[in-house]
Amino acid sequence: MFTSTHDKIQQWYAKNGRHDLPWRQTNDAYKIYISEIMLQQTQVTTVLNRFYFPFLDKFPTLEVLAKAPLDDVLKAWEGLGYYRRARNLHEAAKSVAPSMPVDVESLLEMKGVGQSTAHAIASFAYKTKVPILDANVKRILYRIFAKEQASEKELWRMAYNFFDPRFPYEFNQALMDIGASICTKKPQCDLCPIEGSCLASDLNPLDFPLKRKKKTVPIKKRNILIYVNDLHFGMIQRTGEFLHGMWGFLQTDSSPNKGIHLGDIIQKYSHFHLHAAVYLLDERHAQVTWIDTDKIEELALSGADHKALELFKKDGLNRVDSSSNG
Repeated sequence: MFTSTHDKIQQWYAKNGRHDLPWRQTNDAYKIYISEIMLQQTQVTTVLNRFYFPFLDKFPTLEVLAKAPLDDVLKAWEGLGYYRRARNLHEAAKSVAPSMPVDVESLLEMKGVGQSTAHAIASFAYKTKVPILDANVKRILYRIFAKEQASEKELWRMAYNFFDPRFPYEFNQALMDIGASICTKKPQCDLCPIEGSCLASDLNPLDFPLKRKKKTVPIKKRNILIYVNDLHFGMIQRTGEFLHGMWGFLQTDSSPNKGIHLGDIIQKYSHFHLHAAVYLLDERHAQVTWIDTDKIEELALSGADHKALELFKKDGLNRVDSSSNG
């Protein structure tokens, strides 16, 4: 049904594909796995320019990653966000080391690996004949079949219907590239090799998929308390599900009765925005671990805690010194 379109896709990919991406120049399942997890909800340029190579330098094999302390993994992930990915990565490595699984079913048993990620690893590392279903591919499928909305099950059925089993690797890579560069939120249908088979191209591609109303992101107001005593910061290591394993300063709902207000920060997370007032308190506190101020850069901190630390560096250090001299 789609043979001629598949041929056009192969020709397009040969000429226009992003062949120079490092995870496309290897069949090492571990390196492909790392790229797939990093690329979830993160732009290619961010992963490529800042995280992929340093992470692999530190954890060159699955076995090295499995044996590493979680603190080291989180530190290497620092700034990439969605830290659950790093925790799942570490747990998955421990469960399957020293080598990656070689089939979809076994890949799916790894913590944090869903069907599309399992299919991607199998397709790119082992040339398994399975489609993928990332955000770019979903957008293409909605438009090819002119579907305003579809369940995950329906999308997988569409993915298999459109799949080219002759060239599973090239086909899946091509769809991601087409979705990233042509079939975007502002599609360039005249450049697209799929146009001849795309039902939406004769309609309005922007109608597919149906636009969802943007959800209002809730705002959480908190207070970040930077305890400093004798050149040590009072820190805690998160134990809850959110930011688990990350180090940071204490947070409270109510403002402290004393302390110096250093300023305010805003940190945007996927499910809420944090608006926090940052306070400096030059005193002891029983519920913290005291970390040498020179050692704090070795800890994995959240974006909010980094912003609070910058406020301290800007003004707080002088406040502590003047208080001590007084």
